[in-house]
Amino acid sequence: MGVLKFSALSLAVSLLQGCSSGQPPDPPPPAKTVFDPMTQQLGRARDVQKTIDQSADKTRAAVESQERGDSSP
Repeated sequence: MGVLKFSALSLAVSLLQGCSSGQPPDPPPPAKTVFDPMTQQLGRARDVQKTIDQSADKTRAAVESQERGDSSP
């Protein structure tokens, strides 16, 4: 009787493994929430801040080069 249970169990496991694709299913797309508009605004604000920081760095570098007496860039 033990051999019959073992063979039935191994047959079931092998059938389940044979039918599976071996790859996990694709994750579902993220659900929209009430906070989406706010997070989009935060993303835009971060992009604007990056642009402002780059401009400030360029201006700071130009001022420092003029203070040192270097030729204009």
